[in-house]
Amino acid sequence: MKIIRKPPQGEVLELNYPLVADYLTRFIREELAWRGYTKAVVAVSGGVDSATTLALAVRALGPENVHALALPHRDSRPESLEHARLVAQTFGVALEVVDITPMVEGYAAQTPDLTPHRKGNVMARCRMIVLFDKSMAYHALPLGTGNKTERLFGYFTWNADDTPPVNPLGDLYKTQVWALARYLGVPEVVVEKPPTADLIPGQTDEADLGVQYRRADVILEHYLKGYPDAYIRRLGYTPEEIALVKQRVNRTHWKRALPTVALVSTTAIHEFYLRPLDYRTE
Repeated sequence: MKIIRKPPQGEVLELNYPLVADYLTRFIREELAWRGYTKAVVAVSGGVDSATTLALAVRALGPENVHALALPHRDSRPESLEHARLVAQTFGVALEVVDITPMVEGYAAQTPDLTPHRKGNVMARCRMIVLFDKSMAYHALPLGTGNKTERLFGYFTWNADDTPPVNPLGDLYKTQVWALARYLGVPEVVVEKPPTADLIPGQTDEADLGVQYRRADVILEHYLKGYPDAYIRRLGYTPEEIALVKQRVNRTHWKRALPTVALVSTTAIHEFYLRPLDYRTE
């Protein structure tokens, strides 16, 4: 009988979460400060990523300086808003609810061929419209909530989920976000529920991705560090899982890049033209 070793998740992905929490708290405070902000706004979906981001923002800025937004659509799961309220209450932040149904359905009514997937993207982009408008209203910088696994897989709506200028979770795998959430006191019902983008009824992340987060994260970590497929297979992962993970990463590099600009000068922004002046706040 073939014995499959359990993935060495602990030695690969385990972090010092008190230290990580302290670092990310300082990261939020400092990144906002040099941009001239003392307040943040977070879109709270009822999921673990946004809950963890909200918890960190409160640690960094105080609850009085954090605006939490719930942005439901009529197709959203009822528990999403319920859990968003629970998270906001847990961390002492008032929750503002803005129903995006009229925005989305106003467009949908004019687009008879709108597929569920396209409609989900419209929902995600409508949420960013609200988030950035509230940012201006409250002079509060939007915080991103996307984790490293989603970003590497390209599992986000372009020009939506990954748009906020500061993201404390962007270098943490989903597995690590779960652990950090528990350390920060995110309600267990939020941590334990199956992850979902909640854009299409019945949707779950792992069904969309075709692999469990806990397995994908270990494959990703080894792949990014240059381990060959044969080594990863010896850890107990199938060739199909490895190929799927690599394919998702390699086909979505463009989603993680700045807009491609045609270069016609020697002063192209982010290419040749980069002076200390660009980083001054005064």
